[in-house]
Amino acid sequence: MPLIPEEPQIHESAQGPRATPASGRTAPTPRPVPGPRPAAPSRPGRPGPPRPAPPVQRTSRDAAPAAKLGPSASPAAADGPQIQLIPASVEGALDAAEEAVDLLLDSGRAPGDVLVITTGEPHPWATHELSFGEASYWAQHDARDDVFYTDAQVADRAKTRPVVVVAVNGGPESVTASALKTAHARAGALLIVCGDPQRINSVLGAGV
Repeated sequence: MPLIPEEPQIHESAQGPRATPASGRTAPTPRPVPGPRPAAPSRPGRPGPPRPAPPVQRTSRDAAPAAKLGPSASPAAADGPQIQLIPASVEGALDAAEEAVDLLLDSGRAPGDVLVITTGEPHPWATHELSFGEASYWAQHDARDDVFYTDAQVADRAKTRPVVVVAVNGGPESVTASALKTAHARAGALLIVCGDPQRINSVLGAGV
């Protein structure tokens, strides 16, 4: 705040005795001393772009609540992916798979790293994209620009991706077994299976 010069104050002793105003004359009104000038409101600075938060480095154990899936639930050996099981009903398997995908993306996984396989009803995205033709549908798979959803019956056409998520949302056990075998072969680092643990374990037996 800039300093405001004050009115000069002269002491009475330096002026000599003050003269009494003549009768009939009104004494001059003293000039008010200006007070301090109110500070100008501060101008808000131009906010810069928000800094993005660093991606949370979650392990696959954080990405989904794990249940034991036979001996394969332990960390992966050098020749296979780690396997995680998310318990879910047949009706809730697809939603559980979607939540797992969201957590993977939030943890820093690129969308093109993830392949989702359904054993029953296909994912709505797959149904929609297939309406434009198989050539367009598989071209998006090859581009690896986004999460790719496919049906178990054609999943063997999909290429390897770091993470494969299987939604056991229906279909016969033979389809489930085929989907899990394909998913295990396509998963480079992590295989997440969403479904009924008893059904999955009955299909897998001792492992994939």
